[in-house]
Amino acid sequence: MRNLHPSAIRQVQKNVICVLLYLIVFSYYLDSKIIQLLIFMKKSILCLLIIALLASCNNKAKFKLTGTVKDAIGDTLYLVYNGLTKTMVLDSVKLNEKGDFKFSSPKPAFPDFYSLQLKDKTLTFAVDSNETINIESQNIGFATEYTISGSYTSTKIQQLRKSVMAIETKISEVREDKNTETRTAKIEEIKKNINLHKEMARKLILENPRSAAAYFALYQKVNNNYLFDPYIKEDRIYCAAVATAYNTFMPEYDRTKNIYNLVMDAIKTERKSINQERWDQIVKESGIGYINIKLPDSKNIEHNLSDLEGKVVLVDFSSFASKENVSYTFALRELYNKYQKKGFEIYQVSLDNNKLLWEQISENIPWVCVRDEEGSNTKYLQTFNIRTIPTTFLIDRKGDIIARDLSFGELETLIKKNL
Repeated sequence: MRNLHPSAIRQVQKNVICVLLYLIVFSYYLDSKIIQLLIFMKKSILCLLIIALLASCNNKAKFKLTGTVKDAIGDTLYLVYNGLTKTMVLDSVKLNEKGDFKFSSPKPAFPDFYSLQLKDKTLTFAVDSNETINIESQNIGFATEYTISGSYTSTKIQQLRKSVMAIETKISEVREDKNTETRTAKIEEIKKNINLHKEMARKLILENPRSAAAYFALYQKVNNNYLFDPYIKEDRIYCAAVATAYNTFMPEYDRTKNIYNLVMDAIKTERKSINQERWDQIVKESGIGYINIKLPDSKNIEHNLSDLEGKVVLVDFSSFASKENVSYTFALRELYNKYQKKGFEIYQVSLDNNKLLWEQISENIPWVCVRDEEGSNTKYLQTFNIRTIPTTFLIDRKGDIIARDLSFGELETLIKKNL
């Protein structure tokens, strides 16, 4: 068992469950007299029944691979499983003069990739159901000049591989060409071919983003560089289409988790980049070391955070509706009463969705307390990268943010130091 492919082990487990279910159903529906009769049946008949059930379950869970490899007498042909993190030889056959081969293996739990290997040549295909796939090839051109039937997905993978191999061949020609003019022309041709390849791949992906061919297209390389990159905006839509389809239909698949996490990271990275650009632009335009906030208080008087420049300012994002707000507000008031006359101010942004609650409480607040009409959906959550509330920023007299989310003890120490 330990040498079996993981999918084979799972299949054995399913077979056992299958047999048990059959027996339970039989024992439930047959009356007691028939059950007594079955008990006295010969063991051989019962064994035959179990074997038949096992064969029935097992046949439904296998894929078959047949075909011919010409002009490869005496060579060994390997069937290889190409998983996300490991490669495993499943079976092999020494080719006779006819070159015929036949393999059978448990079908994978999810669409996955396999290959036939002949010496240093690899022919890649995919399996996504209980298929019978036929491959006809020959020793020369084994990896590309073959015909495949029984798997539409694998024919698409063949097209993708042949296209990339043709591009790689042209790149090799460029390396060997010393003539500047012809090199330039060949490079332009390569760029054109890459664009044509990606156009073909895009159509294939949108045709069925759930297919193994769509996944395969995203991970193809030319000159050791991926053709599709989720960190590039133009490519991300296609990467996201596959990631979404896989996550919808196969959320537990390791390949799903891999591509989904990659796309999500790319999206987060872009958002961080956009936020940073926005931050840099605002800082550049305002001449201060923070993003300015301009919001109204409960009397509809607008307050600019930048108006407090020259003072030590605590920028506070919080909500009066939170359970801890009473004690939190008392702690803020203590700081304010101690240091306000020395040049300390609080600029509080309420994230309350309940406008009436905010208006009632803020009337008794001595510092600046403002609120966006969007409530907790204010744009400043993103620009200040707010993930939890309360969140605080301490700004020194020069207008630079010098601390974030300190404890009240640490905060008081730093306020005294900068006043």
